[in-house]
Amino acid sequence: MNSGGGRIFQLKLDPLTGNSEWVGIDEEDQGSSPQQQPMLATTSYLDMLNDSRRNRAFRQAIDKSITKPCHVLDIGAGTGLLSMMAARAIDPSKSTIYSTSEGAVTACESYLPMVKLMRKVLRLNGMERKVRVINKRSDELEISVDISKRADILVSEILDSELLGEGLIPTLQHAHDKLLVENPQTVPYRATTYGQLVESKYLWKLHDLHNNEVQALDDIHLVPATKETILCVKSQQLAMHCDALQDEIKLLSEPFKIFEFDFWRRPESRGESKLLIKAINDGTVHAVVSWWILQLDREGTLYYSTGPKWIRLEEGMGSGDWCDHWKQCVYFVPGKGLSVSKDEELPLHAIHTDISISYEFEIQPFRREVELYDFAQEDQLILPPERVAVYGDSNWRCSMLEAVKKALKGRVSPLCLVPDDSVFLTIAIANLCETSHVISLFPGLREKGAKYLRAIASENGYSMDRIEVLDKAKDNLTMGDTHQKKVELLVGEPYYYGNDGMLPWQNLRFWKERTMLDPVLSKDALIMPCKGILKACAMSLPDLWKSRRCLQLIEGFDHSVVNATLGGCGDLPPSQESPWLPFFIWQCGENKGLSKIIVVMEFDFSKPISPCFGKTQVEFTETGTCHGFALWIDWVMDTNNSILISAGPDQRYWKQGVKLLAEPVTVGIHGSSTGSSSAEIEASFNPSNGELDFEYVFT
Repeated sequence: MNSGGGRIFQLKLDPLTGNSEWVGIDEEDQGSSPQQQPMLATTSYLDMLNDSRRNRAFRQAIDKSITKPCHVLDIGAGTGLLSMMAARAIDPSKSTIYSTSEGAVTACESYLPMVKLMRKVLRLNGMERKVRVINKRSDELEISVDISKRADILVSEILDSELLGEGLIPTLQHAHDKLLVENPQTVPYRATTYGQLVESKYLWKLHDLHNNEVQALDDIHLVPATKETILCVKSQQLAMHCDALQDEIKLLSEPFKIFEFDFWRRPESRGESKLLIKAINDGTVHAVVSWWILQLDREGTLYYSTGPKWIRLEEGMGSGDWCDHWKQCVYFVPGKGLSVSKDEELPLHAIHTDISISYEFEIQPFRREVELYDFAQEDQLILPPERVAVYGDSNWRCSMLEAVKKALKGRVSPLCLVPDDSVFLTIAIANLCETSHVISLFPGLREKGAKYLRAIASENGYSMDRIEVLDKAKDNLTMGDTHQKKVELLVGEPYYYGNDGMLPWQNLRFWKERTMLDPVLSKDALIMPCKGILKACAMSLPDLWKSRRCLQLIEGFDHSVVNATLGGCGDLPPSQESPWLPFFIWQCGENKGLSKIIVVMEFDFSKPISPCFGKTQVEFTETGTCHGFALWIDWVMDTNNSILISAGPDQRYWKQGVKLLAEPVTVGIHGSSTGSSSAEIEASFNPSNGELDFEYVFT
């Protein structure tokens, strides 16, 4: 949001309250201010710029495509890398400026903080007079207003893991209609999407809550038999690193081509592809794994693939470096999946819209119409795949139910409060105690959660007069809201809808809310979880570290000016450090624990929120290279410390917080002559902003 006068406003979330506020940033601070840094530091820009395979392919294609002075348009220019490549190809002597009639490069970038950063990069490389920067969306550009004439060549990289999610099709449509000459040259030239049928129990667990819940046998029905899709994941592709699942995936087909998109001509908004896929093994199709291949040049000599390793090696493209900006995509097959026999042919119908690709197996017995389900579509609750997997996990459900039973024991007509977005705990309490009254705050789900609870009430043995959802802030809750009765049981998972990109300790929002609710809690109120334990492990993470390392020269262009803003690790000024990053460690390429898991500090939820401090020694148990530390919280659910829910690296459904080192450190076990044998960690938690200060010294 631009307020004019060289000042922008960006929305910043307070992780401990869930509240958002607009933060103003002055023009001279844009790209470097402390307020703005976290907003850019956790984006994929740095990871993308560290992708040498991508950078080299684009540079070679641009050099091949631009052989004479021309007008080049770069849409979604970012730091200006492709624009500078184009300007250099037009005029290797660096003598031309962008306003000449022979050649021109226009860089279009809508995100103002990135525009400010681009200008710094251009200035550092002596390119500020060769690239004209326009801070607009490309569909806002007008000939004779923003650019003098239509562009001869389009260079652009507005691709997500699915290919279409960043608006590739509408962007190309507008560019061909309004901004490009007829039959322009483009880099890339073409993109082709591919797919493969796979069997994978892990992928199945991410979406089939009904059949996993049936196996739990605990009398809680989040998805009753007649309402199997009332709680589900989005019907879209999920971007993830399938290489991490390679040993657990059974391939059920050869790769097959799905769609082809030519950048050099106007694409259609909708397309269909009907395929017959031959099974190469017996099994159950749980998902379609998809990826894309870019043809960068017209001649078809330069390619870039986002396929999993087993595909790239087969294509002769090499395994490539691990990168996080482009992954593979997974499209879940509904229900238990589709059983197939070797050599059986499956009819697959692929459909693309402006922004997405979806699939449907055209086998009548397999298809289910929405009309069969006894619920209204607006009652449907859509949760992230990992949350669906947690809710279907028998061990997790058993632990949570045991903790709830302990908490309810001996209580008559208890008033229970669920301050987070846990529909499971709300239903569990109502189901296990017929005299209980449950108030759920559902700060993220809100009315969606209330509609869902009403829709499944009869199947879970409760009536809605025993459950209410309050649309009210925690700090405004009064005894009037609790019917003049004190809350005896405060329970959470903790889980906050929409909080998927947060760091683990930002779920300490539960502690903050417990504190704000103190006036309505009884003196002997039981808090569940009872405490949180911050744990850490030293990690070898070579792929992740390489993808986040500080930049120097990229295809001949100095990018060192972006390092502090984009959150690089490595060659940073003494006052700067790499940001905390939320990651699924198991999906971070090569990874290995180098130490025992240690306790950094504990958070006691029986008391109001307060600053916390921890200091501990990390002893290395493996020889190797330490790239950083992984931190997470284990939640102790009961007062006996017997029920613990871990969110550590060996648990795939939770992200960990990763602190990458400035430089990798060689470590070894105590008594060896190899590197450091231990590290000292100090950490402090600040309840005013939810931030964790973390310091380490290798010894």
